[in-house]
Amino acid sequence: MILSIESSCDDSSIAITEIATKKLIYHKKISQELEHSQYGGVVPELASRLHAQALPAILAECEGWFSKLKAIAVTNEPGLGVTLIEGVVMAKALSIALNIPVIPVNHLKGHIYSLFIEKEALLPLTVLLVSGGHTQLIEVESYNVMHTVATTMDDSYGESFDKVAKMMNLGYPGGPLIEKLAVDGDASRFSFTVPLWQSPLIAFSYSGLKNQVRLAVEANDASAYPDIAVSFQRTATEHLLQKLKKYFKSHPPKRFAIVGGASANLYLRGRVLELLQPFKAELYLSPLEYCSDNAAMIGRASIEAYALNELSDYQNISINPRCKL
Repeated sequence: MILSIESSCDDSSIAITEIATKKLIYHKKISQELEHSQYGGVVPELASRLHAQALPAILAECEGWFSKLKAIAVTNEPGLGVTLIEGVVMAKALSIALNIPVIPVNHLKGHIYSLFIEKEALLPLTVLLVSGGHTQLIEVESYNVMHTVATTMDDSYGESFDKVAKMMNLGYPGGPLIEKLAVDGDASRFSFTVPLWQSPLIAFSYSGLKNQVRLAVEANDASAYPDIAVSFQRTATEHLLQKLKKYFKSHPPKRFAIVGGASANLYLRGRVLELLQPFKAELYLSPLEYCSDNAAMIGRASIEAYALNELSDYQNISINPRCKL
């Protein structure tokens, strides 16, 4: 078995995955949403302290499997430096104590392999990764062959939801709050401009849209917030769809997936499903419980790395907060 650790942002999580069957033997996650909600976003130093408390508490439940472990997998890139180090230090300590190797796992690869928890990987695959830190369109050929087609020029899709929610004093995380508020909104009241709609670039940008929403929030009282929310959600998603359409003209999809925390947005899922229909492409989605950061996805990705013998000595593991695929 492989014990995996995830601490790239504000979720403390540990999982144990059986190598031969890919079965998820154990999985637990402790969210920090309540502690960060009063600040409207993640406070890195607070997140680090909370990981230092939560990870050992979860690990104590895993001691019965220690004798069966072949490796320790840990997210070491990308993420917040002060939170990544909490997981990496634990992985190093376990590696020394149990005399087993460490498998460093890229967090973004983890999100991609969240599609295949307890399953065989089905590749190649075109993937839209949308989260609080990333918005990327990726062509995935294998575990080590992934090509980033497009990325954000500023804010990410998920980050824009968090910031809009903060403007309205809704709390954190913003994605579910905006989605819920939008249900009762009038989409015709506000008309926000879709970012880069005239640009030939296949890229993403949310800073301009965020500013449009800020002006609308400042000019109206709270009674307008549902209308602002539904218009923002529609425009933010339409931006993704326009760029996907442009890319699909030259690269028609066969298998397409949405991963990352923001992939839990049901409006986004529905719109992408409609977009794929003319291409008769299959849409792959992670179960909602594995969309946000979790150790189960890190464990699933680590099985691929284990098969490729990508094992490291604890002395050679370091964090890389700004790493990309």
